[in-house]
Amino acid sequence: MEQVVRTSLEGDIGLIVLDNPPVNAAGHGLRAGLVAALDRLVAEPAVKVIALYGEGRSFIAGADIREFGKPPRDPWLPEVCNRIEDCAKPVVAVLHGAALGGGLEVAIAAHARVAIRGVALGFPEVTLGVLPGAGGTQRGPRLAGVAAALDLITTGRRIGAEEALALGLVDRVAEGDPRTVALAAARDVLDGRLTARRTRDIHIDPDPEALETTKQTLLHTQAHLFSPHACVEAVAAATLPLPEGLAKERQLFQACIDSPQRAGLIHAFFAERAVAKIPEAAATPRPVTRIGVVGAGTMGAGIATACLLAGEPVVLIDSAPEALERGAAAVARNLDGAVSRGKMTPAARGEIRLTTATTLDALAGCDLVIEAVFEEMDVKTATLRGIETVCPGAVIATNTSYLDLNVMAETLADPRNFLGLHFFSPAHVMRLVEVVVADATAPEVVATGFALAKRLKKIAVRSGVCDGFIGNRIMSAYRRAADLMALDGTPIDAIDAAVRGYGFAMGPFEMGDLAGLDIGWAARKRQAATRDPAARDHGALADRLCEAGWLGRKTGCGWYDHSGDTPVPNPALPGLLREIQQAERITPRILDADEIITRYETAMIAEAARVVEEGIARHPIDIDAVFLFGYGFPRWKGGPMHRADKIGAAALVARIARLAQDDPKGGWQVPAILHRMAREGGSFSGLNTGR
Repeated sequence: MEQVVRTSLEGDIGLIVLDNPPVNAAGHGLRAGLVAALDRLVAEPAVKVIALYGEGRSFIAGADIREFGKPPRDPWLPEVCNRIEDCAKPVVAVLHGAALGGGLEVAIAAHARVAIRGVALGFPEVTLGVLPGAGGTQRGPRLAGVAAALDLITTGRRIGAEEALALGLVDRVAEGDPRTVALAAARDVLDGRLTARRTRDIHIDPDPEALETTKQTLLHTQAHLFSPHACVEAVAAATLPLPEGLAKERQLFQACIDSPQRAGLIHAFFAERAVAKIPEAAATPRPVTRIGVVGAGTMGAGIATACLLAGEPVVLIDSAPEALERGAAAVARNLDGAVSRGKMTPAARGEIRLTTATTLDALAGCDLVIEAVFEEMDVKTATLRGIETVCPGAVIATNTSYLDLNVMAETLADPRNFLGLHFFSPAHVMRLVEVVVADATAPEVVATGFALAKRLKKIAVRSGVCDGFIGNRIMSAYRRAADLMALDGTPIDAIDAAVRGYGFAMGPFEMGDLAGLDIGWAARKRQAATRDPAARDHGALADRLCEAGWLGRKTGCGWYDHSGDTPVPNPALPGLLREIQQAERITPRILDADEIITRYETAMIAEAARVVEEGIARHPIDIDAVFLFGYGFPRWKGGPMHRADKIGAAALVARIARLAQDDPKGGWQVPAILHRMAREGGSFSGLNTGR
C-alpha cells in the first residue's frame, strides 16, 4: 500500500500522496491505501488538517479499467468517499491533471477543494452506461445546484478549473505544484482563510423545473438510452437526507450495471483501445515533418484540414487550378469553423502552414504523401508513380475506398513504402482511419500510419486488402439487403425509419442521397464483370435513378425529393419499381420494422464474420471499432460482432437458413465460421483474446 499511497507530516499538516501511475486510477490498491492513510493520520495527535493530492499526471483520473466487469473488492469507492466525508479532521483535496468520475467523487467528499489551473473535471460515467455511483449524484447537486449537476452528469462533459469554481464544485483555483498548493491550502484551512465543510450539510434547493426540462430533453434526444434517465432520477433524490439519497443512487447504479446497454458501451470503450495492438506495434514509425495531399476535392481538402488542425505543415496539390482554389477555400472554411467552435485558437489559426501547387514537384521534401484523386485505378497508379519520383523514400498512402492496393503497389519501384490510409468523410471530423496493409508494406510504414492517426486524434484500425476493406465491404452487404427489400416493395422511408429506430442516425437511403448515388453506381459498374449471374441484381432500382440524373442531394433528387422543406420519397419510385417487378416477376411484399432489422442486421453480421474468417480484420473487435467510429453503429449495442454474440451463433445460423429459404437468390449463405461456432459453442469475443 505504501507504494501507491504515502503519508507524511509537515508540522500539524498530514499529507496523503496518491502515487498509482500513470493516472492514479482508483483501483483496489489506491482505495485501500487511502482508507489506511486516513486512519493513520486521524490517529496521529499532532495532525490537525489533512491534505490529499496526486503525484504524477493527475489527481485521480477515474476508475481502473482493469477492474471493469469484475466483482468489487472492499473497500469500494462509495465507502472510501463516506470515510473521507466522515473524517474527524478536515480534509482538503488538491486537484490537478484530471479529476474524473470516481476521482471527482473523492474530491467532493472532501471538506474543501482547490483546483490547479488546467485540471479537467467531470462525470463521464454516463458514456459507459452507468451513473456516478459513489455519491456524485448526491454531493454534486449540493455543491453546484441541481441544474448544473444534471448537465454534467447526463452529458459526461468535462469542465476546467474556472468553470468548476463558478459552479461551486471547487473552492479555489491556484497555480503551482500539487504538494506546494496542498500545504498552502491546509494552512489556510487552519487559519480560517479556506472554509472546510461537509458536503452532506450543505442546503440544497429543489429544482423541479430543471429536472423536468432535462427529462423532456432526454426523451427527445436519448429516449433509447437507459443511464441518462437513471441519472436524472438519482439527482432528483439529492434533496433527501444523504444516506437515503445514496441508497437510491446505489439502487439505480445497479440497474445500470444490469442493463445490456452498459455491456455494449463498455465493449465500445475497450474497442477504442484494443485496435492499437497490432503486429507492427514494435516497429519504429518514420519521422513525419511535412505532409503532402494530392487531390483537392472533398476528401483531399478534409484530409489536409485534419493534418493542419494537428499542427502539421501541408502541401496541397491539384493539377486543375480551379479545383485547387475550391479545395483551399474549403480548408479555410473548415479551419475558420474550428475557431468559431473553440477547437482552435485564432493564434493557432494564424500559424497554419498550407502550401498549394498544381504540380507534384512541390511535394519535394515531404515525408508522407496521401493520394486522394479520382477513384479510378489508372488515375491513381499514375499519380502514385509521380509522387514516388518526386519523393523517393517517402511513405506514400492512397485514400482509395475500394481499389486493390496490391495492384497499385506493383507499379511502384519500392512497394514497401506504400499503404492505404482510408479516411472517412468529412475527413477532418470523422474519427476513423482504416490503415490498409498491402502484401509488401514494411512494418515501420504501418507503424507510421498508426502514429499519424494518433497525432490527428483519430482511431486507426488495421485492415487487409479486399474490395472495400473492412467497412465498405460489410456496408455493401447490408446495403444490398436494403436494396432488395426496396425492390420487393417495402417503402424506402419505412426501411430508413426502422434503421433509425435500431440506433443509426440515418437510414441507408438517406445516407445514399447524402453521399451521392453515383458512388454506388460506379462501384456496381466496376463489379459487374464478377457479379454472380444467378444472384439478384440489387442495384436495378438505384441504377434507374442514376440514369435519370437523380444522384441525391447534390442534384436535388435521388431516393428522396429534396426540393421542399422536408425530403419525401421520389414520386417516380413507384412507377420505376412496378416496371422492374414486372420484368423480373417479383411478387410485391411489405416487411414490418422487425423483419427489416432482422435482414439488415443479419447481412451485416454475416459479411463481418467472413471478414474475420478471411483475416481481413485480425480480430472481431476491430470490426466493432470500424462501425462504431466510422459508420454510426449505435454505441450502446457495442458493434456488429458484440451484437452477434448477444444473438448467439446458433440463432444466427437459423436466421440465415430461414432467409435463404425465403429468398433463394438473395445471397443468404451461412459463413463457415458461424457454423463452427454454433457447433462448438464459440463466440467472437473469444477470438479477441491474445491481442
